Order: sequence, then C-alpha cells, then structure tokens
Amino acid sequence: MTNTLSAPVVAPAGGGPPKQLVVMLHGVGADGHDLIALAPHFAQALPEAVFVAPHAPLPYDMAPFGRQWFSLTVMTPQAIAAGVRMAAAPVSQFLDAELQQYGISDDALALVGFSQGAMMALHVATRRPRPCAAVLCYSGLLAAPETLAAEVSARPPVLLVHGAQDDVVPAAAMPAAAAALDAAGLPVETHLRPGLGHGIDETALMLGIHFLAQRLRPPF
Repeated sequence: MTNTLSAPVVAPAGGGPPKQLVVMLHGVGADGHDLIALAPHFAQALPEAVFVAPHAPLPYDMAPFGRQWFSLTVMTPQAIAAGVRMAAAPVSQFLDAELQQYGISDDALALVGFSQGAMMALHVATRRPRPCAAVLCYSGLLAAPETLAAEVSARPPVLLVHGAQDDVVPAAAMPAAAAALDAAGLPVETHLRPGLGHGIDETALMLGIHFLAQRLRPPF
C-alpha cells in the first residue's frame, strides 16, 4: 500500500523495532513538524513506539504557509462536518499504510490530534473497521455529533483535553463531544485546563503521556 501523505518520523527511543505506532495529526496552519516535536516527551513512556506526524494534504488557504486537512473559511457545523468527511479517507488510508509498513495491528495504534487534527482523529477512529488502542485529543471538537451513533464502527478509549480559556475552539466543545461519544458507547475521559488557551501545556502533555502509556502496553 502506497502512502499519499508525507510525514516526519521519530523512531523508537529504545532502538529496537517498533511495537506501537503513534500518529499525530496537526492543527490548521501548521504541519507535521509541529506535533512531532512532542514525540520525545511521549517516547520517555513509550520507548518501543514509532511516532509519525503526516503533513495535511492541502495548503492552508488563509496564509502563505502551513497545511490544512480541510478549509475553515466557513465555520458552520455543516461546513466542518463536510470538511472532515472529505478529509477522512486520506487519513484512514495513511493509517493502513503505516500499520502495514511497520507490521503493527490496530490494537497497538494511537491517534493524537490537536485542534483540526483532533477533529480528524475523532472522526476517523470511530469509523474504522477495528478500534485503535487510544485517541488523545487536544483543543478539538466532534464534527457531526448527531450522526455518530448511527455511523460508529469502532469504540476506542478517548481522552479529551481542553483549555478553559480557548478562544479558537470554545471549551464547551469538550463536554458536547464527550456526551456524544458516551452515547455512542465509547469510553471517554475529559480534562479542562484552567487558564489554558488554544494550546498544550505541561500538565496537558503529562495527562496525554499517561493516557497513552496505560493503553499502549507492550505485548506479552
């Protein structure tokens, strides 16, 4: 299977072959280098994981630099839902190609998403044939929550982390997403970070590291 998305990669810190795969989906206006910078922090708890952060397929349409999974020139729920659906197939195909390349199964795959990347992670992970090990979402939202229960095909555990002072994706998006995920049968945890805006602070990072470490246990 050939990949259509390019991506920076961080090999397992332990030096051996990868036993887990962590795919990191960046936010709008960034690229894969943004989140892959966090890989060394996660690798301290996951020394057998390979980290991959694909560049979104589209150039950012509101600046002369950066990438986007879909356009956010229109921010209505309907436009966001349509954009996520349009971008879902390339992301899922990327996951399949990476799993095949490294000889890793879905139960050793984790998705990490920030902002628009979190939207993609939630949508794709819940509609794949098999559940992944974990979905970690920072500052995101759940697109088309009203369709999830009818469309869900996989129910991986999810952690949602959001800044209480987020002025890009309002913090209210977190409980709304959690309610829809819970109603669709997904195990979901939430954490609201007081004083945090649209970003990832040290506490949010540590919460995510602990979450992935608990769910990406090395195979016996």
